[in-house]
Formats: sequence, C-alpha cells, structure tokens
Amino acid sequence: MTASEHRHGPELTRAMLWVELWLVLLLSLGRSAVYSIVDLVAALTAPGSLSEQAATMNSSLAPDRPWLDLTYQLLRIAFGVVPVALAGYFLVRDGSRLREVWARGGGWARWSDLGWGALLAAGVGSVGVVFYLATYALGTNLTVVAQDLPSQWWQVPVLVLASLEAAVLEEFVVLGFVQLRLQRLGFGVPTSIALQALLRGSYHLYQGLGGFVGNVAMGLLFGWLFHRWGRVLPFVVAHTLLDVGAFVGYAALAGRVDWLPTV
Repeated sequence: MTASEHRHGPELTRAMLWVELWLVLLLSLGRSAVYSIVDLVAALTAPGSLSEQAATMNSSLAPDRPWLDLTYQLLRIAFGVVPVALAGYFLVRDGSRLREVWARGGGWARWSDLGWGALLAAGVGSVGVVFYLATYALGTNLTVVAQDLPSQWWQVPVLVLASLEAAVLEEFVVLGFVQLRLQRLGFGVPTSIALQALLRGSYHLYQGLGGFVGNVAMGLLFGWLFHRWGRVLPFVVAHTLLDVGAFVGYAALAGRVDWLPTV
C-alpha cells in the first residue's frame, strides 16, 4: 500500500461505490421503500378509498405485556441507527473525514444548528399539516395513525426516542451518504438532490400519494440546504421536532379534536 493509500484509503472502483450504496440502502431505507411500494399497491387494490384505510406507525410489539413491549421498542430504536455507522464507515474508507462532510465549518454541534432546525420544523410542519389534511380530504392519502402504543409511563419517552432514531437514520443516510455518494459517482448536484428526494418520498409511499409528494418536496428543500450548509445536524433537529409533534401530538389529540383523522 502506498503512502497516499494509507492516508486517504484504497482507491475504490465505481462498481464498489455502487455496491456500498446499495448495501446501505437495502439494509435501511431502500428496504423500507420496497415495503412501502407493496403496501401502497395493497391499499390501492383493497376495497374503499385510501382515506378509509389506515397506515399505523409506532405500533405495540407485545400487546398486554408492557415491559416486554418497552424492551422491543428500545431494541428496535437502537438497531435502527446501525446503518448510519455503516454509511460513516464507507465514507471514511473512501477517504472522507466525517467532520468535513457531516459538520462542515465548525464543531459537530452549534447553536445555529438548533435554531435553523427549529425554523425548518416550524415552516415544514405547518405546511405539512395543511397538505396532509388536504390530501386526506381528496382521498389520495391513508389515515395516518402516528402512534398506537399502550398508555404506559414510557409512551412519550419512546415516541421521542423513535423520533430521534428516524431523524438520525434518514438525515445521515439520505443527505449525509446517498446525496454525497451520488455526487462521488459523477451525478451533478441537482440530479443528486432530486434522486435523494425521490428516495425520501418512496419510503413514505405507505402513507399514500400525498405522503410521497410531501416528502419529495421536503427532500428537495433539505437536499438544497444541505448542499449549501454542509451540516447534517440542522436537519436532524428539524426532523426530530417534526416527528415529535406528529407522534406525541397524535397521542394527545386523537379522538379529542374533530379535525384530526382517526380510525
């Protein structure tokens, strides 16, 4: 091995880069996209409109056995972020410095990351609620049951952890790996942003066409901003806040307000 290879990692062929990209996807969000497509086909071919059917998130994994349920939930959350470590390993193996590609221009965490993340969550969340209600009314989206956990003391903490897990997985893999790896493979910036946005929409197809379109739009915004900022944390913050609002908000409001669709 030459001194250059030792410093920057071995030269990877284009085929190896593609293999690493597909490995990460098939172990994480690409697998979810395949299941989402099948779920959407099942919903479209079932009797009734999409809005008459439900897409349930954060379901109980051991009904009537709360401690076992909690154990399963925590294990699911912990193992769910492992693909991020794999993506980081492949980037380092390719010669990248994670701090330069995931936290450009400063430390791993800055107060501005929290501020921009909160602003993004407020803007995307307000538009997202209106868009979901509109697509539900049009019959192009399923009724999204954001949580179906038992009313135990750990319900809200688990929902917060699940929000953080989803945010870390999606933003570090989609923005911090897929978008960067597509550019490494020779795709232009606009194409890379568009492809990662389509990926983001594809694994939300289980919610219906509205979920797909809404997440593609969010992916385009996040991808463009990530290209400008070069920092993943603002999007992790935004995504976490969005999911906490959806999961915990649904737990608090479902059945108590008439504007929120329920089953």
